[in-house]
Amino acid sequence: MTASSNTDVDAAFTRKADWSAIDWRACYGEVRKLQARIAKAVQQGRWRKVKSLQWLLTHAFSAKALAVRRVTENQGKHTPGVDGVTWSTPQEKSEAIDSLKRRGYRPMPLRRVYIPKANGKRRPLSIPVKKDLAMQALYKLALEPIAETTGDQNSYGFRLGRCTADAIEQIFILTARKGSATWILEGDIKSCFDEICHEWMQKNICIDKRILAQWLKAGYIEKRKLFPTEAGCPQGGILSPALANMALDGLEELLGTFYGSERIDHHKNRSTRNQVYLVRYADDFIITGKSKDILEQEVKPMVRDFLAERGLHLSEEKTRITHLSEGFDFLGQHIRKYHAGTTKEKLLITPAKKNVKAFLTEIRDVIRALKSAKQETLIRVLNPKITGWANYHRHVVASKTFATVDHQIWKALWRWAKRRHPQKGRHWIANRYFQLEGNRHWVFGCDEQQKDGSTLHLRLKQASDVKIQRHIKIQGAANPFDASCEEYFEKRESAKMANRLSSRRTLLAIWRRQNGRCALCGERITTETGWDLHHVIRKIDGGSDSSGNLCLLHPVCHRQGHSSGFKFVLPVGFDYLTSCDSSRVR
Repeated sequence: MTASSNTDVDAAFTRKADWSAIDWRACYGEVRKLQARIAKAVQQGRWRKVKSLQWLLTHAFSAKALAVRRVTENQGKHTPGVDGVTWSTPQEKSEAIDSLKRRGYRPMPLRRVYIPKANGKRRPLSIPVKKDLAMQALYKLALEPIAETTGDQNSYGFRLGRCTADAIEQIFILTARKGSATWILEGDIKSCFDEICHEWMQKNICIDKRILAQWLKAGYIEKRKLFPTEAGCPQGGILSPALANMALDGLEELLGTFYGSERIDHHKNRSTRNQVYLVRYADDFIITGKSKDILEQEVKPMVRDFLAERGLHLSEEKTRITHLSEGFDFLGQHIRKYHAGTTKEKLLITPAKKNVKAFLTEIRDVIRALKSAKQETLIRVLNPKITGWANYHRHVVASKTFATVDHQIWKALWRWAKRRHPQKGRHWIANRYFQLEGNRHWVFGCDEQQKDGSTLHLRLKQASDVKIQRHIKIQGAANPFDASCEEYFEKRESAKMANRLSSRRTLLAIWRRQNGRCALCGERITTETGWDLHHVIRKIDGGSDSSGNLCLLHPVCHRQGHSSGFKFVLPVGFDYLTSCDSSRVR
């Protein structure tokens, strides 16, 4: 090791925490380099080096700072554990970084709460204290490169760069062709997170064994009573999804070994003889097969044995074998193959009826709850819900469903409007709440008066406003921690962001000017991270709202920047930063 590298390593461990002065660009860079080295060592089978690099990562200042940042800036940042502590001030966050040490660490019991499920039952959720969450986030940074390198290629849940649309597209690839598999094993694992065997995880997952054992055996507190945990990884922890994924990885390889690992070739139309393929999202999965007998007599017992080694069992009420002509629901979509005549077949994927019904029920409940609210308030509450639901389904055959949903929402809004004015006629109500826009005569909208005297026009968005767009599935072997795949993931994220900002030209221009990166930390701005608009020169200092005076920051960076007065070393290379004095940036 050279003298310069020795200096870098020493600095990584001796740095003192000052939350307002942390160089996040350097932190991300240091952690990413170590994660890439871990992934490379896993590919080479050098497990002793993997463990050494994991130790370096979990003891590095940069990784500890990112772990604290994650648990203090996410949606649950104000939710305390059993100790009631939330790290809310910069001083508390700085002290939290220094407290993340392996020596003397003992996790506290989790706080147990329950959330309702779609079937009427309740799912237990366990909330760790902030320090335990930060420790889990720290060790997840060291575990994720292994999970992504060794994971099943067609596993899509809780993995970087993968989503439900990838899983649905893979099912389309496996079943759309004439002669494709026509039988589906719909699998569901009973209480997956609560039943995973602790002994199996400690033997097979490459992580600090003592730390893992302490997390698994921490127990939970419910109604002021301590309950021990003998199995499972509690839902609510940052590390739990990764542990559950790694416990289920290997099923695809097992099926490939038994039935042949030959992949589908779209140009030569080749496939394995029995066409047994797996598509998994977290603990929900489907397995295709050429016949019902293969799935019932061979594949299902094989899956049972695989799960039994890990202390898991199939849910008999949810596990079934279905023919494609009958159709099945998976991840909110309905997949079914229709026969037109004797030779033609067509696979259609549409929003599942249960999913549509649940969404409309939620919308109607919101409208009823806001029966006395202002029209602009109702529009602001409904718009993100409608857009989010439509964006989720925009990759499938959803045009007719979108039109139906829009009509049902209009009917609910008409009832809402009539209830507010029982003494008024239909024409008066229509003129009061609905407007004409182009060819649309029944646009639910209004004009909102702003503080500066200007008028802002608001209108309810429709599901049919979202364009149907085919999703491009991620490559199965793509690894976000492999340097050779970095450009591939950047292109995918750029395409996703460009599509997200296509209707907002100013934001798209600013995002492209910044090369898709945050102006402060230098990390990529994606649909997952979100973004905030920031005035380089404050408006009270004479700054304008023109695009030349605006930049995009991560919401976390924006809040932290304002709390510290933007005492950062700003990057060089952006026109709007180099053209002004950095001391004036607020």
